[in-house]
Amino acid sequence: MALLIDDSCINCDMCEPECPNQAIALGEEIYEIDPKLCTECVGHYDKPTCISVCPIDCIAIDPEHKESQDALLIKYATLTGKLSG
Repeated sequence: MALLIDDSCINCDMCEPECPNQAIALGEEIYEIDPKLCTECVGHYDKPTCISVCPIDCIAIDPEHKESQDALLIKYATLTGKLSG
């Protein structure tokens, strides 16, 4: 699964620097998450860091990009060139 920032985003700049995969970037109006890069922090952290720092809770699971934990771990390994351990 990838995460999604909804249109209630206030562009507070908290989420972007927290993303270990550089999946978050400022879009035309609000921050956006690239589903090809988002691993929900699998391989990096126990929980998605962007969700934990968002002051208005505008980040949720993207229903159009559902992936299993195994798929997220494979994506992590592909993106980083290493296995989680």
